[in-house]
Amino acid sequence: MRLGYRCRMRILLVEDNAELALWLVRALQARHFAVDHLADGLAADRALASVPYALVILDLTLPGLDGLEVLQRLRRRGGDTRVLILTARGEVADRVRGLNLGADDYLAKPFELDELEARITALLRRSAGHAGAMQVVGALAFDPVQRSFTLDGRPLALTPRELAVLEVLIRHAGRVVRRQQLFEQVFALDDDVNPEVLDLYIHRVRRKLETADVAITTLRGLGYLLERRRDAG
Repeated sequence: MRLGYRCRMRILLVEDNAELALWLVRALQARHFAVDHLADGLAADRALASVPYALVILDLTLPGLDGLEVLQRLRRRGGDTRVLILTARGEVADRVRGLNLGADDYLAKPFELDELEARITALLRRSAGHAGAMQVVGALAFDPVQRSFTLDGRPLALTPRELAVLEVLIRHAGRVVRRQQLFEQVFALDDDVNPEVLDLYIHRVRRKLETADVAITTLRGLGYLLERRRDAG
């Protein structure tokens, strides 16, 4: 695998064993992976709601939130981050439940670092193939690698918050995104933000799309929908 490929992909390690986590972070960084570490399930849930990680290595026994609950919340939000469950639990029931909840792979402790690296590499290759595809709705296009939008082939100027709102909507294009789901993904790390501020950003993004053939539709009681205008040619 090319070094540049690895460096584009960011991994979140969620492990509360400080000694093991330190060893894993150092070992993976030495193999040129970009790694963030969290030791708490609640912190991991918030990070995964706001940061586009390519892969999460997730322990099951965590403070705050159990690893399976972190996984379940991720999938409920529609998150497609690859998940490798890494745990001392060797029971078949735990493995099956994790896979049924949306985990992509499972590795029980103790393990060989070479095997972990091989599994990470395989999952990131799949993630790169999924994430690398341009997402297009009418004249609006999103490049997930560069995290940038174009409209009619020209760069669309967006603030970071506006971009985050539109990214969530285009990733779910043609499907309703619940208001709470959108708020959590855009403002997950901001405890003091009033949910009503979401209306402001929806309004701003709508203004930037007002001459386009795509629009954000509000479905009262349900959420928001990004779709082509019905009167578009």
